[in-house]
Amino acid sequence: MGHWFSRNIVEPGKLPTLLALTSFVLTFLVTRTVTRLIRAGKGPFRNVSAGGLHIHHVVPGVVLTVLGGFGAVGSDRHGVGAGVFAVVFGIGAGLVLDEFALILHLDDVYWSEDGRKSVEVVVLTTALVGLALSGFSPLGVNDMTPGERQDRTTFILTLALNFLLVLVTLVKGKLRMAVFGTLVPFVAIVGAVRLARPGSWWSKRFYRRRHRARARSRLRTYRHDRRWNKVRRRFQDLIGGFQERVPGAARRRRPDGARAGPGPRSGGGRRRWPRGAPCPPGSP
Repeated sequence: MGHWFSRNIVEPGKLPTLLALTSFVLTFLVTRTVTRLIRAGKGPFRNVSAGGLHIHHVVPGVVLTVLGGFGAVGSDRHGVGAGVFAVVFGIGAGLVLDEFALILHLDDVYWSEDGRKSVEVVVLTTALVGLALSGFSPLGVNDMTPGERQDRTTFILTLALNFLLVLVTLVKGKLRMAVFGTLVPFVAIVGAVRLARPGSWWSKRFYRRRHRARARSRLRTYRHDRRWNKVRRRFQDLIGGFQERVPGAARRRRPDGARAGPGPRSGGGRRRWPRGAPCPPGSP
């Protein structure tokens, strides 16, 4: 194990990347745990405020990311400083991407449906960095032999072909496959060959008169989303805690302060009149 770690991680100079990824994942998990405890009113943790202004953890995250990034650029790749700055960068990136949805929407959507984007971005980032650590290079350049890399024409054609596949996958509305396709060309090939998603640029441009292809695209997208959306949402709930309820929020209130009736789960807010009681005036 030690020999493998030294040969595949330390010698190629991947140790700072591994440290950054580890600190990134741990920071995200710890931050989510703390925010869930704050939301549930448990533990000693509280929101940080200054002068009545709530300080989101993306603020120290940006500071740490800047410090870690510039420190890593200015330090020796194989020195101790590179590892320290890599950890600082990973911690900052974890804090920033945990609130990615807030930056995207410029609104506090941390616990809303839009807040799921933060978890998805963190998972995608972790997967991509993990693939890079495993030896995958962007646009599949690592699949070429040393002789092919020396051949400039073959090298450029390989890059152009793989980039074209990623671009086609992207305009077909398959963002996740396009992202992973930059490291795993097979994913880009599958995304480029299969039908485009409804509403994508490719579908609007090439399926306008192809009614059969448009119908197949809608049916395949419906089946795919029905199969995987539940799995993805459960995974996001497990990590992000979106399904958890805030204490005291079971009884909703109307804007005027009066208590609202029961929600949709208890009959859509409709109250049944007791059997045998006189009907209210004006009732049918």
